Amino acid sequence: MKTVGKSFLGAAAGTVVILLSAALIFNDPSDSKNREPEQMMQQYETTKLPSMSASYRIAQEADFIQAAEKSVNAVVHIKTEISVKSRSYDDFFGPFKYYFGNPHRNNTYVAFGSGVIISDDGYIVTNNHVVEGADKISVTFNNRKELEAEVIGTDPTTDLALIKVDDKDLVYLSFGDSDAVKIGEWVLAVGNPFNLTSTVTAGIVSAKARNINILGAASAIESFIQTDAAVNRGNSGGALVNTTGELIGINAAIASHTGVYEGYSFAIPANIVKKVVADLMNFGEIQRAYIGVQIRDIDAAFADELGLKDVNGIYVAGVVENGGAYDAGIREGDVILRVNNIAINTVSELMGTIGQHNPGEIVTVDVNRDNEILSYNVTLKNEEGTIAILKAGNTFYNELLGASLKKASSEEKSKLGIDHGLKVTEVQGGILRRGGISEGFIITEINGMEISTEDNLQDALKKKNSGIIKLDGLYMNGVRISYEFMR
Repeated sequence: MKTVGKSFLGAAAGTVVILLSAALIFNDPSDSKNREPEQMMQQYETTKLPSMSASYRIAQEADFIQAAEKSVNAVVHIKTEISVKSRSYDDFFGPFKYYFGNPHRNNTYVAFGSGVIISDDGYIVTNNHVVEGADKISVTFNNRKELEAEVIGTDPTTDLALIKVDDKDLVYLSFGDSDAVKIGEWVLAVGNPFNLTSTVTAGIVSAKARNINILGAASAIESFIQTDAAVNRGNSGGALVNTTGELIGINAAIASHTGVYEGYSFAIPANIVKKVVADLMNFGEIQRAYIGVQIRDIDAAFADELGLKDVNGIYVAGVVENGGAYDAGIREGDVILRVNNIAINTVSELMGTIGQHNPGEIVTVDVNRDNEILSYNVTLKNEEGTIAILKAGNTFYNELLGASLKKASSEEKSKLGIDHGLKVTEVQGGILRRGGISEGFIITEINGMEISTEDNLQDALKKKNSGIIKLDGLYMNGVRISYEFMR
């Protein structure tokens, strides 16, 4: 850029010299003398090169000291130990490995990450991928004190986890409003890159509501804050704070071809973090809200095809029958423009906005229908199409199956790539015992019906199919199995 700029200016200067020389050669000197000074000035003003004057307001120097001092004491180093069993053993015996025991010694791996203290009594938020599968979690504070932590809950669809240590009077960070964060705003990333404790880097917010397709699950919420603050291995789960020391995000990922920082880092917005943490604390299960639409982004070509005046909003490609949007009156072909007066222009923006709400809450949705702006009050629903609170760990017993079951957790479903299922927690008799099905098996279908609750399990078992019960499911190692039982 600099080289090109210099060449252009040099050529322009040469052109001015040539033009002035030509004027001296071809103009009659006597004619110049006879012109009035005012006329000569007018001629000069019409022939001189165009110019632009601009005034720039120089920003005051940002002060990161207070925010850094507060943050480093509220960000911890996390070490996890993970025991990995022999895959060849699992693959050979499949679901029957439970009957033989494991003759192979486990391999133990150690991994590192970061976490953020969010309460004085020891609650710490981090990334799910930092603690996933961990048999032991050790937390080291900035003063080098070390404590063991337990997992309170996880949410793979946002890559968040909540852990806790037994301590009190801890320094913690307060949540800021990530919706109020502006592009260009200064931020600090605090964590433990490369196993170096209490590291602070600075940058600006580069973009918001970024979807980088790293979480995989169809229900995943990817609406990251993008920054250019340096983030590397070990920073995962650390804090993204503003200049007043408020937590505005949890660092989660980098975009890199080498595995180290190349200028792009991504954080989960604090408003989503706060919602997930509250759900895990209160219910042990994420209360995910759905608007009930199938959507796609709008580009210039698609807007022209639809006859839209601009590319604002997102296109409703389908509406879930009896979902919140359907009940409110939103229809296929509408273009969602705003939710609660927040402009929506990408799928990730809609996911991030709805992801901050609970089932049963009402949001105002503005849509464009045939170039007419309409407003609807939409009651959000959960994945089962109700507004009921879903709680983890509630088990029930089914006499025909001879087993206790509970809803598969979000982490289990995400790991297996499924969106429904009931997990067998105990086998006492019945047809499951006869079929050799053991604890840990996740039932996904019975007689062709998807299974996710006690009610639809009962409905599926009542379905007549020549006296045969066909049951489909899988174990946590991914092995899928189908069984058929006589009633």
